[in-house]
Amino acid sequence: MTLRTESHTSRTSHTSTSTSTSTSTVSATHTRYASGRAGSLVEVVVWWLRAWRTLTAAIRATLRWVGETVTTAGWVAVFAVIVLLPTGLIFGWTELILAGVVGAALIMIALPFLTGGRAYSVDFTLPVERVVAGSEVTGALRVTNIAKRLELPGRIDVPIGAGLTEVYVPLMRPRQVHEEAVVVPAYHRGVIDVGPITTVRSDPLGVLKREVAWASINRLYVHPITVSIPSTSAGFVRDLEGNPTSDIVDSDISFHAIREYAPGDGQRNIHWKSTAKTGKLMVRQFEESRRSRLAIILSLDTAEYGSDEEFEMAVSVVGSLGVRAVRDGRDLAVVVSEEMPDIVSTRMRSVRSLNVISSRTLLDDLTTVGSSPRMMAIEEVCVLAAQVIPDISIAFVACGSAITPARIQALRLKFPANVSIVAVLCDPQSPPSYRDLSGTGVLTIGILDDLRSLLARKAA
Repeated sequence: MTLRTESHTSRTSHTSTSTSTSTSTVSATHTRYASGRAGSLVEVVVWWLRAWRTLTAAIRATLRWVGETVTTAGWVAVFAVIVLLPTGLIFGWTELILAGVVGAALIMIALPFLTGGRAYSVDFTLPVERVVAGSEVTGALRVTNIAKRLELPGRIDVPIGAGLTEVYVPLMRPRQVHEEAVVVPAYHRGVIDVGPITTVRSDPLGVLKREVAWASINRLYVHPITVSIPSTSAGFVRDLEGNPTSDIVDSDISFHAIREYAPGDGQRNIHWKSTAKTGKLMVRQFEESRRSRLAIILSLDTAEYGSDEEFEMAVSVVGSLGVRAVRDGRDLAVVVSEEMPDIVSTRMRSVRSLNVISSRTLLDDLTTVGSSPRMMAIEEVCVLAAQVIPDISIAFVACGSAITPARIQALRLKFPANVSIVAVLCDPQSPPSYRDLSGTGVLTIGILDDLRSLLARKAA
């Protein structure tokens, strides 16, 4: 029985399976059919399988196109043509026949509006990429008719976050440019994606439509509102070069006293004048200096805030303190809780450190944080922050009014004894105040500006 070979390469393969020989330069798949009755049957089956795959792919593409092209009004017209018109013809109902004829006429009138290729070139730009919450950004939409013929009026959809702005394009001559200002509302903190822009071609009655999406997306970061804090902010933040502590060491900058030499002391610390006076080797002692490391901890647990306004104020507090610390060149860490899945909420603890390379990166990260009932309690965040951040000098804890005084007092136990703790309590219903609660400073603010005034008063 002879064999007939179909091959997709220019070289002949001497194997009966799908292989690539060492002398072949192109890998290929070879299919062979027997010339007998069984081979012909296999060939027919393979052909039908290929035809079925092609047919099903075409049907799926057609259904997809129909779903994207036919509007709600269009489906009403299609229903009238497919259902009402045959029913009217069968039973002789003039009303149904008329409805079917009208539906067919609407579809025929709408079809010419979909002909032609993509005639618009669309360009959308935003003047800035970052803005403070509570403002608006005006973007520029530029539409150009790239066709060599008149282009009928159309519509362009500009998605802005979860919303949609419709821009109507007039009748345009070839190479004509139409510009439109699009306002992007940035009233709340967050990240707003503008795009992808979609050009919509439709008939005047909205029976059929044709959409072309442009892939470009403009991202707008809406930063939290911040206030400027003086660099001397409250004797809370120690000097950048290091603040002397009560710990006595053998080598540092801040001189403390002179004592007798003990075995193991370095010779460079010997005080020769005192040695000459006493006749004994005397060495210098120093007070240990520590570089300021500032930790800012933000509570993300929804249960710890009385309202969304309090949470947004806490985010602004973190942003204000963090921007001031970055500008002063201080060692800074901003820590928030990671969201805990319910299935592991009692077994896993996780915190996230925000990017503090610059004030811009910090504010960018703050645009994405949000409260959730699946976040860790502030006490647990403080414990984990104290473990992962070395040499903390002072910790600011931003929280809401739902935190009780007893819980604030317990924060003292979550950090080493030499760490100063300041809790910033955001409560719009309370007057601004500062009090000491068993070694934990408590700043209560009603508005964001209270933070600046309280820190300045503490510094004075």
